[in-house]
Amino acid sequence: MTRNADSTPVVDLTGVSFGYAATPVIEDVSLTVDPGEYVAVVGPNGSGKSTLMRLLLGLLDPDAGTARLFGERADRFDDGERIGYVAQGASAAKGMPITVREVVKMGRFPHVGIGRLSSDDWTIVDDALATVGMSAFADRRVTQLSGGQRQRAFIARALASEADLLVLDEPTVGVDAESVDAFYDLLAALNARGITVLLIEHDLGAVVEHADRVVCLNRDVHFDGPTDAFVESDALARAFGTEARFLTDTGVDG
Repeated sequence: MTRNADSTPVVDLTGVSFGYAATPVIEDVSLTVDPGEYVAVVGPNGSGKSTLMRLLLGLLDPDAGTARLFGERADRFDDGERIGYVAQGASAAKGMPITVREVVKMGRFPHVGIGRLSSDDWTIVDDALATVGMSAFADRRVTQLSGGQRQRAFIARALASEADLLVLDEPTVGVDAESVDAFYDLLAALNARGITVLLIEHDLGAVVEHADRVVCLNRDVHFDGPTDAFVESDALARAFGTEARFLTDTGVDG
């Protein structure tokens, strides 16, 4: 599949500000994500990371500035199948009494509505399950999965929608270390296929090891550039506090 064939930015925020009541959360943030990039957004708790995601997805309207998706205003963007969104806490969705295949099937709804899926649609569903290594769990209920397996199911749902952009909000919370490594291997493979990856991640060591570009946020942007340059910059101390520092190339002391 050819993804993002043109050069239009996938995400384009220009001078975006947003606050809840009189409290500013995001101030004058500009951010462009091009097709095929792998970008991680980091910052301390309360820095506005999740709010930024909601703004760029059109779930919130900025108080100032503009937010665009694939060249269209984010709040008017209606080509939902192009975006796979795994919200914070999705891995903890333990109460869903449905099977993994039924979760992944939801990814086809932007294409076919809630009607009957064709054989081609089911092929896409099964291919998505195979891509994330969940074929053997297709008929298992989500309530019976581990945290890492649930995250894979939700990513398979995004793949079944044939998304160009995968947005993940702290996807490894509650996931064991071994599953986290496999999860990042999966993201790298999907990015290599041309899917744009934009993620919020609390694990700075994982970000340094896996992401190509880092955006460090604490109300405004403290750093935006290659991962290696982020490690060598003072952005971590400025955004997280002077006591925060990198211990190794893949570890952080905060």
